[in-house]
Amino acid sequence: MLLPENDINKEIKNETNVSVKYAKEHTKADEIKRWLPSIIILPITVYWILNRGEYGLLDNIDLVIHEAGHLFFKFFGKFIYTLGGTLMQIILPSVIAWYFYRNHYRTGVQFSFLWLGQNLTNISVYAADAQARKLPLLGGNKVYHDWHYMLSELGVLQYDHLVGYFFFGTAILIFIITILMPLITQD
Repeated sequence: MLLPENDINKEIKNETNVSVKYAKEHTKADEIKRWLPSIIILPITVYWILNRGEYGLLDNIDLVIHEAGHLFFKFFGKFIYTLGGTLMQIILPSVIAWYFYRNHYRTGVQFSFLWLGQNLTNISVYAADAQARKLPLLGGNKVYHDWHYMLSELGVLQYDHLVGYFFFGTAILIFIITILMPLITQD
């Protein structure tokens, strides 16, 4: 049985009044709470940008993830195998960010993006080292430099510094998005 339009409007009005009655007022404290992750993230991003290339605790985790990426992409040929370390450093924080995004948890997205930006900063250093090959590699002289191999295969080894700047610029863009996320997303 259908209700007349007048009864439907009354029902909607009643539900709206009940919802408004129990709604919580938005306060200044709520606004500060909304920006708290960005306030915490800002000095971290500034530190990572100003200290690009310095090794820290999080880099140990990233190194394990990078090496695992080689293992996961091992079956796709030498080029993809070599690229797999870098891919995994990008894929893992991105998947975690996507999970948090799908579950409407902005703070989780922000910290996942922070980690992604940190990984992109590390990738920028590694890529820019392709010609010089001065970075110490896990495995010593017995292993090859991923980015030297990949850029040589692509015939763009002489542009390693530009590839590095591309990744660093992308990291900075990710950091900016991370900090400004309370403006971009709604609770």
